[in-house]
Amino acid sequence: MTKPVAREPQRRNARSNRARILATARRELGRNPDTTLEELARAAGVVRRTLFGHFPGRAALLEALAEEASEVLRGAMADAAEPGEPADRALAHFVLLMWPVGDRYRMLLALARHDLGVERVAEILAPARAEVTAILERGGRDGVFPAHLPPAVLSAGLEAMIVALLEQVNTGALEDDGTRAAVAMLIAAGVPERRARAVVGGVRPAVTAESVPSE
Repeated sequence: MTKPVAREPQRRNARSNRARILATARRELGRNPDTTLEELARAAGVVRRTLFGHFPGRAALLEALAEEASEVLRGAMADAAEPGEPADRALAHFVLLMWPVGDRYRMLLALARHDLGVERVAEILAPARAEVTAILERGGRDGVFPAHLPPAVLSAGLEAMIVALLEQVNTGALEDDGTRAAVAMLIAAGVPERRARAVVGGVRPAVTAESVPSE
């Protein structure tokens, strides 16, 4: 009988292979959404059987990426602004924290609705959507954001803008560490440009260390 201690290196190797495959998938699918599993296996430096041992098909791989993205999103949200922070600063703080997550998983934007389905995408984004809506509601009550649209509607519009900006990053048309996106988000929410830039400039140093590291 094989002793448990003898299996531990195999388990560590399996975890390492799985992490390498997922990291490779994030990179390669970002470059080409039509990359095949065989091509991913070669890029990850594993044999086809190893990749299929972890992910029996494309759907399983994308679901693993989606779950990973969901976990990273929840982790980033744990560092969100304090409830008492002014709403414009809270929104800037949120965008700056979320941008690295969106940048890391932006390849899912091209794949999610077709491969994962609208419901799964909504499930992943639900916590972020709720947080932004709550910030907009508070900002509306405090007079920080003009009440020209219902908070939930404005939140949906801001989300669409962020998705569009991430898609521009994906095509190479835009380079951004989140600062420009955060300024655009505040302006779209109704904050004057000068104030938006000052808010983001004040928040940026406080959240830099909290950002998800890129690979």
